[in-house]
This record gives sequence, C-alpha cells and structure tokens, in this order.
Amino acid sequence: MRLDDKLSLRAKAMKCSEIRELLKLVANPDIISFAGGMPDPRLFPSKMIADITSEVLEKEPERALQYGPTEGDSQLRKKLAEWDGVDIDNILITTASQQGLDLVSKILIDPGDTIIVGYPTYLGGLQAFNCYDPEFIGVPLDDNGMRVDILEDKLVKLSRDKKLPKFIYIVPDFQNPKGVTMPPDRRKRVLELAIKYDLLILSDTPYRPLRYSGEPCPNFFHLEGGMERVITLFTFSKILCPGFRLGYIIGPAAIINKLVIAKQGTDLCTPSFNQAIVREIIKKNKLKEHIKTLVSAYREKRDRMLNGLEKYMPKIEGLQWTIPDGGLFLWVTLPEKMDANIMFNKAVKNKIAYVVGSAFYYDGGCRNTMRLNFSFPTLEEIDEGMKRLGMVVGEEAKNLMIKV
Repeated sequence: MRLDDKLSLRAKAMKCSEIRELLKLVANPDIISFAGGMPDPRLFPSKMIADITSEVLEKEPERALQYGPTEGDSQLRKKLAEWDGVDIDNILITTASQQGLDLVSKILIDPGDTIIVGYPTYLGGLQAFNCYDPEFIGVPLDDNGMRVDILEDKLVKLSRDKKLPKFIYIVPDFQNPKGVTMPPDRRKRVLELAIKYDLLILSDTPYRPLRYSGEPCPNFFHLEGGMERVITLFTFSKILCPGFRLGYIIGPAAIINKLVIAKQGTDLCTPSFNQAIVREIIKKNKLKEHIKTLVSAYREKRDRMLNGLEKYMPKIEGLQWTIPDGGLFLWVTLPEKMDANIMFNKAVKNKIAYVVGSAFYYDGGCRNTMRLNFSFPTLEEIDEGMKRLGMVVGEEAKNLMIKV
C-alpha cells in the first residue's frame, strides 16, 4: 500500500517538530541540556497534588471521573474569570494551550490566508498554524518585542494588496524564544492597528506569572477595545505541572462558542479529573503560593546563566544575548559567520545541547542564533554547561578566524 495515496494534503504538509527531534538526540543523561522548555521537575508540588487528589476522589468521585461539559468545569471557569477579571462566558478550558493554538487555527485559517507572526516566534505556534496552510508574514523583534513600526508598514502594504491577515500572533510576555517583553505603549499601538484594520490578535501567554524583575504589563484584553478582538491563551504547564495538560482561552463570547464546537469534534472535553484537582488547588490559594516558589528558584537560575555567559563566552564582536525579565528562556545571537546548526553536533560531542534558532523562523532563517533554557537544569549544570558552551563557541570562532 502506498501511504502517500491515502494521506490528505494537510497530512502530507505536516512536519516533525525540530525541537522534539533534537530532544531525542540529547536524551543521554550525560548531556547537559538547555534545549527543552521544561519546568524543573524537582519543583513539582507532588505532595500537595497528592493530598488534593485524594480529597477530590473522596468528596466528588462521580463528578470528577465522569465526562464534563466541553466549555470546562463551571466552578474552575468561575475561579479563572474572577482571577482574570472577565465574564465566565469568555472562558474555555483546553487540553493545554497547544490545543488552543490548533482550535484557533481550525476556526480562523483557510488555505492561503495570511497571518502575522514574530520573526522569530514560538515553534509550536508555527507547527499548529502550518497544518492549515497559511501564508506567514514575519515581523522582526527587538528588545521590546514585535517591531510596531515594521508591523504598520506591512499592514499598509497588505491592505493595499487586499491580503490583510486573519490575526496577529504575539507572545507578549517573556517571548519564546527570545525572552523579550512587549511594553504597555507598544501593546496599545498593536491593538490600535488591529482595530484600524479590523484584525484579531492571538496573544499566547504561557509564562506571564513567571516574572523575576521589572513591572507587570497589562494583558491585551484589559486594554480599551481588547476584549472585542483579542484571543488569549493560558496554560498551567509552566506554573503547576505539564502532566495535567490543562490550559484555557479567554476571548470574545462569539469566538469562544465557535471554539467549543471545534473542541467537541476534537476531544469532547478536557479531563474532568484534572480540572477538579486544579480547581481545588486554586480555591485553596495553593497555586499562588507555588508560583512564588517557582519565581524565586527560576530567578536564581536565570541569574546564574547570565553570569555564566558573561564569564565563559568568548569576547567576540557580534556575540550578544537577551536579559529576560521572566519566563524560561534567553536568546543568543552569534556573529553572522557562525552557524548554530552546524555547531550543534560539536556541542553534543562536548555533552551540551541547545535549540538552534532557525527552528523558530518560518523560513528557517537566522542560523547564527540559539535558544537556551534555564528552568530545567540544576544550578551546577548551568555552571558546567556554560563553561562547555563557551568553549564550543570559542573553538568555532577560531576555526572561522573570528578574532577572540
């Protein structure tokens, strides 16, 4: 049987996640990995989860172990609505935020539609969108997120060509992969442009509670006019544990209704048991306490990685990195002559791993970049890993006759 004859055009266009493939290469426990986007498993609140799980099974087994409504547990939605200052009708519980990306793509993207993304942007977003065959329009980022001046120029041209995008996809807080945050004035301008050109904004905020420095910025939907055209994705994967596969969407009620219909054909409902556990964790104020623990631990890891970069990276022109105010990642830009993809195998031989930056560009560009994760490794692994990575970068610079 020829499988290609049976597959849909959509299936034929699907590609493996580059990050998932890279992680297979670094499964060796001897390798210090800065590659994944995983939280520190040593910080999972397993005892607290075990206690609340037992309580849920004792008090409400029939409800927690049964099918639930597609919209999600009503009590959990009510708590989240209070938390985020929105109406319960604006909330849909999802099987983590990755499902949210797929559901939004399913209801909004037709083949050939244009969508605007950061250049670079979250690979999982690109992968979800790509299944629906859009045309990507990339907008570069600086230390304050998406360049609004370039966004405006592109919208002027797209409007003139009658190819305005369905939505603008933004990771505004501690962006994956660069770690940069969009300030309030720039968020307001993006929303003004969305209103002017009648566009939607898809705001992906998995790391928002994990802030280590600086002042919080408003969510897009809290800005004037934001609730009418902003779809916001949240997840518990980074702030509690990824094993629950639990997230939620805040958006206009009409869009939430369409997402509910799309979700019914995908998984009927997000697991009721997981929702009941997280609901009780929130009700008992345990989640906010746990987030404080994460912020303290990850701030120390971020600082350790930044110190390691200063200490061990060779002093060469064109080598720089971002200083994130929160989240799980920072972004390293190498001199233009250097190729992080080619250097990756040399890094693995030295038992150190990162994610090549080109994976976050829809066209595979900017091969002189890499993403580093600081949440997963231990402090000792960060120290040793920075030493190894600095050595690999230094040797590659010498091979390319870049002055060190």
